[in-house]
Amino acid sequence: MPALSDLLPTLQRALGPLEGEPEPLSGGITNRNYRASLGGRDCVIRLPGQDTRLLGIDRESERLAAERAAALGIGPPLLYADRECAVTAFVPGTPADPQRLRADPAQLARALRAFHDSGLALPSRFWVPDLLRVYAEVIRRRGGRLPAAYDRAVALVDRIARALPLEHPVPCHDDLLPGNVIDLDGRLLLVDWEYAGLGHRYFDLGNLAVNNGFDAEAEARLLEAYLGQPAALGQLAALRLFRLASDAREAAWGVVQAQISELDFNFTAYADEHFERLERAALDHRELEELLHAATP
Repeated sequence: MPALSDLLPTLQRALGPLEGEPEPLSGGITNRNYRASLGGRDCVIRLPGQDTRLLGIDRESERLAAERAAALGIGPPLLYADRECAVTAFVPGTPADPQRLRADPAQLARALRAFHDSGLALPSRFWVPDLLRVYAEVIRRRGGRLPAAYDRAVALVDRIARALPLEHPVPCHDDLLPGNVIDLDGRLLLVDWEYAGLGHRYFDLGNLAVNNGFDAEAEARLLEAYLGQPAALGQLAALRLFRLASDAREAAWGVVQAQISELDFNFTAYADEHFERLERAALDHRELEELLHAATP
């Protein structure tokens, strides 16, 4: 992993002289982030964390997705990107309030629909069943052990994938945590496109819903804004099933990060939290069977 000081000469040639000293930004649990002024412009410099390619990140997909998001007006401008770092314009906003997103998800729903329907061709695929198997192999190669909950998550995700196969992949964000939605005086922007790939549009919707505490009414509002009409039973079922797939992926991601990351963060506790939430949500087997039946085309 290159140090920021090693990259600054390249960044200054591309973006202009550095003014002042870069300031570390807190909050990230994958990369190292800094705020800096380059060429008179306030920027965020993101340096990849240790072995992030093992997490399913494709930096070319990230670059293309960030560029398309900026062109659509739903992401900040991407100023520079290569395999070692990415630089975006600093957005002087704050992480969106999940309560506000739950109350009125229409703006974010329209942003996701615009990106999903943009026709962007990405070189990588984001599909949770594949990711869980890749993550398991990484853990085994590193000498780690898979928790019992991991196999249960794989089995559940495989059932969801059989009900909702990846037949018509679209470009997706795939990491809609509250901190990746920035509120700029009422305008919502999506940041951190590093997990972008061709995937299932309902994964983004379920990922957004589970990570921001949507209840059934908020889910219905989200889908109505996304679809332009009230959601059918099968569409609501698809969103709820992909909430489960999202937690399965998040938990597995935490297990991998516990093996590879050098960041000061308790990834094991993070994984356990998501495994527990997944298993609580899937505990009602009758409801799960009903969702799977309703979602199957």
